[in-house]
Amino acid sequence: MVSQDVLDTYEMTIGIECHVQLDTVSKLFSGADNDARDKSPNSVTNPVDFGLPGMLPVLNKRAVELAAKAGAALQSDIAHVSRFDRKHYFYPDLPKGYQISQLYQPIIVGGKVEAQLPNGETISVRIHHAHLEEDAGKLTHYGSYSLVDLNRAGTPLIEIVSEPDIHSAAGAKAFASELHKLMTYAGVTIGDLYHGNMRFDVNISVAKKGSNELGTRAEVKNLNSFRSVERAAEYEFNRQIEVIEKGEAVVQETRGWDEAAGRTTSQRSKADAQDYRYMPDPDIPPIILSDEDIARMQADVPLMPADFRSAWNDMALDRSVIETLLEKRDHAQIVLDVQQLAGDDHARRVAHWFASAMSQQDDSVSLVATNRDAKSYAELASMVAANELSSTAAKDVFVELLASSKSPKAIAEQRNLLQVSDESAILAIVDAILSDPASQQSIQDIKDGQDKAIGYLVGQVMKRSAGKANPALAGDLLRRRIADI
Repeated sequence: MVSQDVLDTYEMTIGIECHVQLDTVSKLFSGADNDARDKSPNSVTNPVDFGLPGMLPVLNKRAVELAAKAGAALQSDIAHVSRFDRKHYFYPDLPKGYQISQLYQPIIVGGKVEAQLPNGETISVRIHHAHLEEDAGKLTHYGSYSLVDLNRAGTPLIEIVSEPDIHSAAGAKAFASELHKLMTYAGVTIGDLYHGNMRFDVNISVAKKGSNELGTRAEVKNLNSFRSVERAAEYEFNRQIEVIEKGEAVVQETRGWDEAAGRTTSQRSKADAQDYRYMPDPDIPPIILSDEDIARMQADVPLMPADFRSAWNDMALDRSVIETLLEKRDHAQIVLDVQQLAGDDHARRVAHWFASAMSQQDDSVSLVATNRDAKSYAELASMVAANELSSTAAKDVFVELLASSKSPKAIAEQRNLLQVSDESAILAIVDAILSDPASQQSIQDIKDGQDKAIGYLVGQVMKRSAGKANPALAGDLLRRRIADI
């Protein structure tokens, strides 16, 4: 184990390649169903996917449109001319023996992603390019043999390649998380990490701080969670330093990530571009786009995470609340709609309800906001501001409101949650509490200047009113009555 002092003399450098599965109905070059989730092996395939003789690929127009939207989200340029190449390599899960990709003329060029670290610092990661390509199938290994499932073969992807601008495991996680938001907000992918809709390959090297040369990199493949990206980067940083400190050389290789063990393992020596054989694909014509084509494809790109953050700049929301909200675009949109409809105060209250519910979510609570009517959430916030509901009761109404067509007031009335603000009704309870012998010590403490003793008496009022009394009004009435005693 290398000491912290030694670790502090090194710096990690990370570049990330992300495969994003495009949300199309059919595959990139065939008419087969593009949704292979929970489907029987080899059931969503097509003769093109099997590479049968005489089968010719036909480019999916929708994939090109989604690539253009991805480029807008990445602040990239869209190439006016892009072309496909055949990438020859041993692909046991691609029957035709090559992958159709874009090496020399990718559709997306340049760009950047700005991501926020846990400490509030923002890092800017440049995008080198992103290219369209088809996915390979899936191999499942059983001891001495393997089975192939071609359901995923031909799935349309864009592979986003970053520059090596990341220098911490936290930065790698933040970049991956922000990239996921950008792609899902833009409608490019459904972003189901569990089913591999987005997969991250982390290229990491270490070198002495101040060095002008990067170290030998290792690539950790197919990570499908932000936590795995962070943990794998941290593990590799330590592993490579240990190798160097022993006087050995870091091997350029592809490594896998064992989530349970929390470590990477060697898979194969890393193949560089010269280890593949590329040739222009003769069956697919170039993609030629005019400025008008690109503008049309990008015209309906919705608000991005940065737009929401900017709108909430003056709302005094904690950064953690904002980032929690942005995890689900529907929630973020509701808060923004409330803000535009009813102002910052109401939107801030709704934002905290969403963030709190998401952080405490369990199987008994559904946070799918099928009710997206901002008026309902604004009305609930107004009820709290008017002391018609306690903050605790409002959270209960909020959870039901997410999937209800009822008004907040109807829900509160049905659940008997409305606060009593009738002064005469509360005053009767106050007088009963103050005449109770058990309250006399608290009364004396308050008269002696120990105002915190009011809490006990307010609690008694809330208890006798079954939680319906307005606590602020109860406290005010108690103080007035005690002043007259």
